Amino acid sequence: MNDAPDAPGYWGPSDQQFQPYRPAPQPQAPRTPAHPAPGYGEYPAPAPAPGHPGAPVHPGAPGGGGIRSDHPQQPPVYWGGDAEETQVMPPVPADPGPFPGAPDPGPQAADGSGPAREAGRLSGPLFRDEPSGPDAPGGSETVVLRAITGDATPAPGHGTPPHPGAPVHPAPPPSHPAAGQPAFAPSSHPGQETPVAAQPAPQPEPRKQRGGRNLQAAIGVGVGLGAVIVASLFVVKALFLVVVMAAVAVGVWELTSRLSERKQIKAPLVPLVVGGVAMVATGYWAGVQWAAASLALTGLAVMVWRMAAPPENYLRDITAGVFTAFYVPFLATFVAMMLAADDGPQRIVLFLIVTICSDTGAYAVGYKFGKNKLAPTISPGKTREGLAGGIALSMLAGALLMQLIIDDGSWWQGLILGGCAAVTATLGDLGESMIKRDLGIKDMGTLLPGHGGIMDRLDSLLPTAPVVWLLLAAFVGS
Repeated sequence: MNDAPDAPGYWGPSDQQFQPYRPAPQPQAPRTPAHPAPGYGEYPAPAPAPGHPGAPVHPGAPGGGGIRSDHPQQPPVYWGGDAEETQVMPPVPADPGPFPGAPDPGPQAADGSGPAREAGRLSGPLFRDEPSGPDAPGGSETVVLRAITGDATPAPGHGTPPHPGAPVHPAPPPSHPAAGQPAFAPSSHPGQETPVAAQPAPQPEPRKQRGGRNLQAAIGVGVGLGAVIVASLFVVKALFLVVVMAAVAVGVWELTSRLSERKQIKAPLVPLVVGGVAMVATGYWAGVQWAAASLALTGLAVMVWRMAAPPENYLRDITAGVFTAFYVPFLATFVAMMLAADDGPQRIVLFLIVTICSDTGAYAVGYKFGKNKLAPTISPGKTREGLAGGIALSMLAGALLMQLIIDDGSWWQGLILGGCAAVTATLGDLGESMIKRDLGIKDMGTLLPGHGGIMDRLDSLLPTAPVVWLLLAAFVGS
């Protein structure tokens, strides 16, 4: 072993790696290493400065490090081609900086020769520690760049890692890229994104009308029905009677069809239609007694007609048939009896307007001010404020029309008639809502666009007709 100071080199105590050096030109006292090795020089690893792991330690700093020479300004001389080494190393930035979890540089190595090496730094005979910094000779920096997209700077935790060795998480593609920019999807390679086919922008949902109705179609159909009614009333009274009979026949068909579809109730249709038309005709020409007799005969016809089918569900079917005969044609008979009076067309106009005002006032006031539900389990759209608005508007219309178009009528009679008509119209609407909820349907039919079926328009008119007929008979006679 050669321990002389002018030997070519020896192993250092703190960094056991091969480092040749050039001896100082001036003589100096010999320094014996702790573990000398023949023919080698010592170049200990620089110790990191406090507060910056991995920073170089200037020669002569406490804790070892530096060139063992009295002239530290002279750089070491490295060997030539016979000292070549090949080692695959990961790309490391020029100045990685402190990374999370690095140990405090203060603790010393176990053998006391110098500061302990920090976790994650490579050392040993095959590697050399060079001062890290922007001015280090041959220093280079490798940065992983993500694919260029239209989105902004990646959020923390995505895109380029904050320090070498950290896992790379690709930035998520923007949910709505800018116009002209392609959309990107995450790739299996860190820092890269794969363009995907552009997806069409979601279309806004069409705005629905209140209650799911087409308001324009509803208004158009309503105006058309009003024109037919007025033309038939004031041209030939019997023509309006035909309109009532047609409405009764269609209403009976809609109700029996929905009962059969939803509940498998087979109410006889033929006796109900024939008996309904007979009730309306006898009520107009013969009065209420004959109309009641027609109702009784229609019930008997339903019972006999149903006997042709098997006896299963017989009681259920004839009960539904009798209910249908009473609910649609018999209540409509009171409209025909109002028409039979000398001022019949005026009474029909009063009856229709107060009922329509009840529905219109309830809709307008409830839409604007409605907060307290009237019957949430039956009709969630109806409110108490709407009911009050409907009653008020119906009473106002009743007072005006009773005074103006009814012979011997008075405004206070119109107030009573309008209030009662609004209440019965609301009850009739709720009654049909109960039927439709029991059947699990929204409308009784689709004959009238924006309204549903005929029965969806007769729901408030049918129970109001006998009340208006009775009050008119009491106030001004029949």
